[in-house]
Amino acid sequence: MVKAIVGANWGDEGKGKITDMMAQEADIVVRFQGGANAGHTIVNSYGKFALHTLPSGVFYQHITSVIGNGVALDIPKLMQEIQSIVERDVPAPKILVSDRAQIVMPYHILFDQYEEERLGGKSFGSTKSGIAPFYSDKYAKIGFQVSELFDEETLREKVERVCALKNVLLEHLYHKPQIVPEELLETLHGYREMIAPYVCDVSAFLDQALKEGKTVLLEGQLGTLKDPDHGIYPMVTSSSTLAAYGAIGAGIPPYEIRQIVTVCKAYSSAVGAGAFVSELSGEEAEELRRRGGDGGEYGATTGRPRRVGWFDCVASKYGCRLQGTTDVAFTVLDVLGYLEEIPVCVGYEIDGEVTTDFPVTTRLERAKPVFEKLPGWNCQIRGIRKYEELPHNCRNYIEFIEEKLGYPITMISNGPSREDIIYRESSLKKQV
Repeated sequence: MVKAIVGANWGDEGKGKITDMMAQEADIVVRFQGGANAGHTIVNSYGKFALHTLPSGVFYQHITSVIGNGVALDIPKLMQEIQSIVERDVPAPKILVSDRAQIVMPYHILFDQYEEERLGGKSFGSTKSGIAPFYSDKYAKIGFQVSELFDEETLREKVERVCALKNVLLEHLYHKPQIVPEELLETLHGYREMIAPYVCDVSAFLDQALKEGKTVLLEGQLGTLKDPDHGIYPMVTSSSTLAAYGAIGAGIPPYEIRQIVTVCKAYSSAVGAGAFVSELSGEEAEELRRRGGDGGEYGATTGRPRRVGWFDCVASKYGCRLQGTTDVAFTVLDVLGYLEEIPVCVGYEIDGEVTTDFPVTTRLERAKPVFEKLPGWNCQIRGIRKYEELPHNCRNYIEFIEEKLGYPITMISNGPSREDIIYRESSLKKQV
């Protein structure tokens, strides 16, 4: 059985914790898209970790952690990340890397930095991890697959060809030093030595695992609103963030995905530029940011302050629909315990009309939030394990949002650790 764990919004929803939690009863966890540009924060008995490429199942010895073909593979960062968790007494994880995954090249990171510099005030707010240049090259068919590292003749010829192309841009557009083909080839030889122990035909491995009845988790990066087709284009990432892409990015049939857990925060947060209708500013934003998450709302990769806002029913309903949600995991609910009342964005006013349908970017940028205020519960809810024991106003908040979403909230996270979870039977579950 295959289960996908994905984000409803801009990312930063708490997918890492949900994956870490669900991995307890799984066999394999697969990262199927994205790169090291975003992080998943995990809190468990080993401590607090920010994972960037490793799947969030690496803390269990029974799990095989898989880097799928859809991932932007930064080999040195993967090696550093493995080393960083082993140094903290986590048993060495079993890791497989798809021979069809493509490699983030050193020049991808440079081009990402150079382009953000060139754009200046019109930049995309990139993490400068090389992701957009990587995917540009992948679809221009000048990317490097892991398998190509092991064919010296092909590798050498391709390095020469690609360097000639990249050096034109470096010289004439960015006015930066050129790439020396011999040095790049030497770097790739180092990459080959690093990654060789992990490489396999991931699609064949997963096919056999499913025939044996194994449980596979697909772990997505970011969320619906960062999808290049269905998100807030152009302020999006460069690979599909939807559960449907999990089949492609892992190399399995789409009909194998039986459960799609879409993760929503109890409020909104985002890293990077782009439309964010329910965004807060000033002291109100700083208070929520300071209290948020585990140690505050700051990017797991960049460390920069996340933008924060109230829960957005319009964006979240849209996000859940595009993901094909079977279950909603509602996270960081405990953070809101300091509020006497909690605004919820229930609609967008655009050109004088109110809509509950998420619009295209040009209309989204003119949208103003329509808020409805709900009474807060004004107390600490960490440690509660049964839904019925939550304060009345807290349950009302959950049920109000569930009704607006139209998708069942079956998991509620009320703290940072994997034990801080409440399972809930939803009346909507029967309708899905």
